[in-house]
Formats: sequence, C-alpha cells, structure tokens
Amino acid sequence: MALKVVITGASGVLGSAVFRAFKEAQTFDVIGLAFSKKGEGLINIDLINKEEVDKLFDSTRPDWVIHCAAERRPDVAEKDPDGAKKLNADVPAHLAACAKHHQFKLVYISTDYVFDGTSPPYKPDSVTNPLQLYGRSKREGEIGVLGIDEADVVVLRVPVLYGPSPQNSDSAVNVLLDVVLDQSGKAYKMDHYATRYPTNIIDIANFLVRLTSLKRPIPKILHYSGAEPYTKYEMCLIFAKILGLPHSHIIPDADPPKGEGATTRPRDCQLDTTATEELGVEGGLGQSLFDEWWTSHLTSSSRSTA
Repeated sequence: MALKVVITGASGVLGSAVFRAFKEAQTFDVIGLAFSKKGEGLINIDLINKEEVDKLFDSTRPDWVIHCAAERRPDVAEKDPDGAKKLNADVPAHLAACAKHHQFKLVYISTDYVFDGTSPPYKPDSVTNPLQLYGRSKREGEIGVLGIDEADVVVLRVPVLYGPSPQNSDSAVNVLLDVVLDQSGKAYKMDHYATRYPTNIIDIANFLVRLTSLKRPIPKILHYSGAEPYTKYEMCLIFAKILGLPHSHIIPDADPPKGEGATTRPRDCQLDTTATEELGVEGGLGQSLFDEWWTSHLTSSSRSTA
C-alpha cells in the first residue's frame, strides 16, 4: 500500500516543490493543504482552526505530514507578532499532538534563524538564540513539536531558499533578480553583511522523498543546507554575470541592519549538515550548485520566452 503523505503550505514556494516531488514519485498517495489557493490535489484549510485540522486527519489518516506552511518573512512577522506566533508556533505544536494521536511522522520545516550567527557552523544540538521575532517564533515551533511526548517528529532546519516560483517576490533570493533587471537608473543598497547559504527547494523536496524510504531511526533534529556562502550582494553579481547586465546601480552595504524599522539579522548561521549526510539517505543531500542551477534556469527561461 502506498504511503499517504500530507504536505501543508502546498501552494507556497517550498511546499509546492515538495508537493510536486511526491506526486512525481508516483509511489505515494499525496494530499496538499493550502489556505486559499486552488489547484488539483489541494484541500483548502485554515491550519489555525484546530477542529478543522482534527477532522482532516481523522478522515485522511496519513503516514507522513510535511509541515511547510509558515510566516517566512521576518519583516512581516515583526509587524504581526500574534499572527506569526499562531502560524509558526501554535500550529506545529498542534500538529505534533495530532502526530501522536494518529501515529504519523511529522516533519517540521524550521530555519537557520533560530541561531544568532555569532559562532557558526551550527550543529543540530547547538544552543539556539534567535535575534528577531521570526526566529523566536520558529524556535517556539521547534519547542512545541519536540515537547509532545511520544510524538514521532523531525525538525528540519533550512536556510534561505530559491528555485522556481510564480513570482520572484516569493523568495528572498529570487527577488534579487528584479533588482538586477531594473536598469532604470534606480540605485539599490544591497546587504553585503550577512553570509547566507542559498538552498534549492527542488533539492530539499527530493531529499524529503528519499527520506521516507529510510529504514533506520531519524534524529529529532536535522540540518539541510547548501554549502556555498554568499551575501545578497554577491548573489546579485552572479545574476548580473549570467544575464550579461551591468550592476553599478547595486551598492554593497557591509553594515549590519540598523535604524527604525530595520529587522535584526544574524551575521552567519551556517548549518552543519554532517549528521544529515551520515544518515545514509540514498543520493545523500543531492544538492545543486547555485551558479550552475541559475545559469541553466535563466538560459532555459529566456529560450522559452523567445
């Protein structure tokens, strides 16, 4: 019998890639959950509504739940702390309680921003110390899922993400393309302070598919991350090189965020992926190289629109 897999946030950047990967594997019974977006195989549900969630699991009885839904934007979280807490902390805790009751395995997607960026690389058991509300809300989510006794849960921490998405603004990496493409003469100050490790959503999705076939016990906390360090300014330079566009309108800013309205961001939250690599998942991490993937993606995109 095929494993039944439920993916929350299945219309989001990461969730849609995970949903697609499980569907394309053709060996799973896959259900995608979305708040309002319509689509084949998607069920609309408000994850904050516990009664709705309980009814869904009563009827679907999944084997795995991949929880991708979240408020992922630090600036938005700062403006709506109550909403961020409900979605990033309260919902995962309830899903873990459901995992215990219905005996499914829950994978909670967390973030490298649970760390303060002062002493990388961070191992799964490193002390967390988030600097802003987004990171704190995700850490509360980790505490919530790990605090349910006898629940079969895995916390998978990932860094900033990129990959195919309907709009560039859906990803903190993809949106940098719009900056490079804006040749109107407008100047942009670009972060050259924080080191990021951009990670492809397709790679994460395929890894999760392979993870379901692992026969050995899975640690409670795993790290998945690209290995290449870039600041946002350096990512812009790569995009400019691939597209053959000038980049003098993009000005590197090596100072930490400051001033009214500035969201604190850690300097370097590199995730140590050694334990994940040692799991023995077929194909390992299976990661793309940033420059190579974008070269292929942008080249094929330009051909398809020519």
